[in-house]
Amino acid sequence: MGGRRALLAALVVLLGVVSAEAGPAGRARNFSAEGLAKVSDYIRNEVATGKIPGAILLLQQHGKPVYYENFGVRDVATEISMSEDTIFRLYSMTKPVTSVLAMMLIEEGRLTLDDPVAKYIPAFADMKVGVEKKAEDGKVALALEPLNRPVTIEDLMRHTAGIPYGYYGGGLVNKLYADAGLFDNTDLTNAELIAKITTLPLAEQPGTIWDYGHGTDVLGRIIEVISGETLLEFARERLLGPLGMTETDFYVADPAKWPRIAEPMPADRAISPMSQVRDIRKSLRWESGGGGLVGTIGDYARFSQMLLNGGSYEGRRYLKPETIALMASDHIGPETKIARDQHYYPGASSGYGLGVAVRTSVPPGTTWPLGEYRWDGVAGTFFFIDPEDDLFGIFMVQTPSQRGRIQLALKTLIYQAMGW
Repeated sequence: MGGRRALLAALVVLLGVVSAEAGPAGRARNFSAEGLAKVSDYIRNEVATGKIPGAILLLQQHGKPVYYENFGVRDVATEISMSEDTIFRLYSMTKPVTSVLAMMLIEEGRLTLDDPVAKYIPAFADMKVGVEKKAEDGKVALALEPLNRPVTIEDLMRHTAGIPYGYYGGGLVNKLYADAGLFDNTDLTNAELIAKITTLPLAEQPGTIWDYGHGTDVLGRIIEVISGETLLEFARERLLGPLGMTETDFYVADPAKWPRIAEPMPADRAISPMSQVRDIRKSLRWESGGGGLVGTIGDYARFSQMLLNGGSYEGRRYLKPETIALMASDHIGPETKIARDQHYYPGASSGYGLGVAVRTSVPPGTTWPLGEYRWDGVAGTFFFIDPEDDLFGIFMVQTPSQRGRIQLALKTLIYQAMGW
């Protein structure tokens, strides 16, 4: 246990002395040593059996780390041990960060959830919805129909804008997005990428279906339009810099830091049949608000603690508690009549808020608390905020193929360790 205590002490130094400003939740439960040992055994076995090179898990409760451990190596090619300064591709764990930036503008009255996107990106006023129609000869063609209502900022944040990521086998609109190769255009600015999106049809009428996609990238561009800065400049000024998230960026510019980059197993680099894990050593102009950030566990821990604290960290307020509560409430519940697409990643027991999934019911076979909110990244990272237990957890790993299985197993073991 001496090594564990040393690691915890090191992480306290890394994160700084963090106060749980929101205060412990009334029904918070504590972890058992036996339960946490099972968590460690599980991750250690994933490494030992060659499924992942390495990983880091942090559980922080009442403002202090209660569990922190490094497992395995950053990269099997270098065999450098995993450590707290390892840099990970965050992918969609970027979305909550961009959403917080947008909520800052909303609090300042410079943006509202009801604003039409066309107010900031005029080309959105002319967008059409692609509807598949079958001709008499049986062939399916795409008809373009006008918008029933404008796409709004809320649509972008809750994935009801009709802007998919695009994949083959998902219908004609998805094929158009896939053919456009939007993920391959890393030399485009946000403005140029969004200009390409506005030449494509929407997959659904706004506000009708939860359809995961480029909405948060569009939101990132709107932040640029309002602020007059690049997304990264605004993020550094308002959030990353003040929070001390100094290792968070859109790529790793300094070659001296390249050995710190975590890599998946050599045969586990496929994000989709058409794309591979991004080489974050290469410079790029695209500052993707939906999936572009890279960073360390310490950086994301500061962000997570700020959320758990109700919008404040180390005496500085970033958002109001009621704004955090709005983000962490379900915006696609039954009363909205919003349907869910076939892939609905939050799962049957969750709704979706503004940039995060929100636990709305107890999954079968578990006693997980309601009100937990969370998201993950396609390369394997995930985080969750549990206000009831005054807890957050962050798991850092790079494994596109194993992420869903590992996340479910780990969350189960973590809550079992708390007696849930």
